[in-house]
Amino acid sequence: MSKLIAILNVVAWAGFWAFGCLALTSGGSGRTTIALLLAALGAGAGLWAYMWLVRHSERTGYARLPRRAVPEQDRAPGKYAETGVES
Repeated sequence: MSKLIAILNVVAWAGFWAFGCLALTSGGSGRTTIALLLAALGAGAGLWAYMWLVRHSERTGYARLPRRAVPEQDRAPGKYAETGVES
């Protein structure tokens, strides 16, 4: 499945660049709208496929998980007990 999504990623980004170039160089004809829509679809599909691949590679251990900050309340819950004072 991941290979299929990777192929979709490449094809979608290629469509984005190809139809985006056509939309920019069409000179304002009626085909500009169609090219813009196809470029937007390519960008959306490419972005979705890329994010899916990133999440999949992190889940399977191929890529390291990103470092995330842990709030102080999660580190020592007893230290930050409710005092009744709102800040």
